[in-house]
Amino acid sequence: MTKRFNNKVVVVTGGTSGIGLAAAKAFVAEGAAVFITGRRQDVLDAAVREIGGRVTGVRADMARLADIDRVYDAVQQRHAQIDVVVANAGGGTMLPLGAITEEQYQQTFDTNVKGTIFTVQKALPLLKDGASIVLMSSNAGSSGTPAFSVYGASKAAVRNLARSWILDLKDRHIRVNVVSPGPTETVGLTDVFGGGEQAQNIKNSLATQIPVGRVGRPDEIAAAALFLASDEASFINGAELFVDGGVTQI
Repeated sequence: MTKRFNNKVVVVTGGTSGIGLAAAKAFVAEGAAVFITGRRQDVLDAAVREIGGRVTGVRADMARLADIDRVYDAVQQRHAQIDVVVANAGGGTMLPLGAITEEQYQQTFDTNVKGTIFTVQKALPLLKDGASIVLMSSNAGSSGTPAFSVYGASKAAVRNLARSWILDLKDRHIRVNVVSPGPTETVGLTDVFGGGEQAQNIKNSLATQIPVGRVGRPDEIAAAALFLASDEASFINGAELFVDGGVTQI
């Protein structure tokens, strides 16, 4: 292990499962002090135990501004600055046009867009000059998916935030990059597809459309986030890295 993040402070939102959990594990393994967020205390506690090492869990719904403030208050109690923010918290549900509800729209955009905006904005006073921000988007933001338009639109918005933020943060030399995963083997994806055999059948079908022949693993997405956050990516800014087995490219 290279310890690329030795003694650095990293915040990973939505760090209790899937991609966020994998990213938190990887940052800790590379020497970072990591803060993760989750909405349920029991799940958060379990994730902290699973990650081990220098990790702190803060219960927070990243769509709520007061909860975001609580996250950064917890960081500030222990550290003077933040080196990396991974705005990973997000999610979505499937409803086709004609069945979209105001509740689905609000929940999706509050979590994926509002949450991302204020996760980053409220981090600014603590972010070190030269820090790195990684936003978690999706390849659904660049292609159409039946019954997934609201989610895709929210993730397209996340991707576009980086384009302007690299200009807003230019004088502080803070880089902002985007990871856009394809279908990834997570509990969240299984739930979106209805769980059980139905979800597995959908994932099997998706795998046939992906050039590498399978869905992704959370650790593969985490590796991309770590790279973009690291000094190895020091000249990469405003980029979108697709980690989707090539499906967006065909």
